[in-house]
Amino acid sequence: MKNFLNIRALMLFALVLFTVQKTMAQDVNSQANYTIVIEGYDWGPAVNKVILPLEEMVSEVDPDNYTVSVKRSAAGIQMQADEASGSREVIYAYVSDEKGERVEEGKHITLTLFVSPDYVLGSPIKYIRQNNRGSNKWIDYEMTITNSSNNKVWNKEKGRIRPGIDAFDLSGSYSYNDKLTMSYASFTPNTTREKSPLIIWLHGGGEGGTDPSIPIIANKAANYASEEIQSFFGGAYVLAPQCPSAWMHNAEGISTHGRENDIYNEGLMALINDYVISNPKIDTDRIYVGGCSNGGYMALKLILLYPDYFAAGYISALAYQSEYITEEQINSIKNVPIWFIHSADDQTTIAQKTVLPVYKRLIDSGAKDTHLSYYKNVTDITGFFGGDDYRYNGHWSWIYSHANDANFDFNGNPVMIDGRPVSLMEWMSAQKN
Repeated sequence: MKNFLNIRALMLFALVLFTVQKTMAQDVNSQANYTIVIEGYDWGPAVNKVILPLEEMVSEVDPDNYTVSVKRSAAGIQMQADEASGSREVIYAYVSDEKGERVEEGKHITLTLFVSPDYVLGSPIKYIRQNNRGSNKWIDYEMTITNSSNNKVWNKEKGRIRPGIDAFDLSGSYSYNDKLTMSYASFTPNTTREKSPLIIWLHGGGEGGTDPSIPIIANKAANYASEEIQSFFGGAYVLAPQCPSAWMHNAEGISTHGRENDIYNEGLMALINDYVISNPKIDTDRIYVGGCSNGGYMALKLILLYPDYFAAGYISALAYQSEYITEEQINSIKNVPIWFIHSADDQTTIAQKTVLPVYKRLIDSGAKDTHLSYYKNVTDITGFFGGDDYRYNGHWSWIYSHANDANFDFNGNPVMIDGRPVSLMEWMSAQKN
């Protein structure tokens, strides 16, 4: 009996020891986890912060103690050495909570990392060409963070915080005629108003696919849900549909530029109608449609097909070529308020073939509320990366739309409402059927 009790005691001790060791191992493993923060910028998303858990409370942190390395990869994709791996520069550090919010004392620290339009190692997405088309995709983004003062290492991602994206519902999906399925991202405003307007954004050719987070982060369209832009509308729904390929594609997968019918406009309009019906608090007299490049084509296409449905259009880097629009069509939309945005150095959607003749034809037809903000170049409007001396690709005029920067007409004069100058979003919020 005594031997049995001894054996039982030893077994109990071993179980307790195993549990303690397992708990300690789990705790050590959890301490090795990190959380990344992905912020949307004018040029796209970047990992601008990493949040590290600590074993004890701290009230200060020295950024010089930390080094950060990163590996970027995608299955089946060969990357150049300078975009595949390297070091990230830590420019600031502070004590925080687990969400990266600053606190006086806590068990987490947040490292702020250098980002810029030309610093590819900061990007968690990549433009990938496959099957004769290119699109932006999330890639594997692995980080290793080391504290040189104690050799502590964090090397396993715990989670991601994505300001902007996290405000959207990414689960939307709509099937049309059992042949076409489109995903979509949507934002519901936090408002007590009986009715709220709807802002529809249609992505460019590089954001097609089945992941609706891409259309709202690859070029900062999530900003339509920002506090600043929402304030102009008193709260607005935002809908960002995603087509599987490109909005301008015909049945053979060739871009039409308006020459012939595309394969998506009927299904897209059915999706929009379904979303409006499913959200009865949408003000059907204040539905706005916009887009860039391919999406600019589709926005104008929908306005041409349903001129009485939309209260206004906002279109950047228009891809619809003027030669494929009839005079009858121009006259049918001359009373629809439209604000175009384009850059003179756009080499993808050539202004002389698209927006310039379309704008002129609308003005000549008697359009009273048609505007064109025509920029010489697309530059850094933040001033952080060179300001007017830094030039983006001339095709990226949607930057001025997402940032609500556009505020002038083709003649250089400000766009006015009731005798006062207005920005794009201020102007749009005032439009109503």
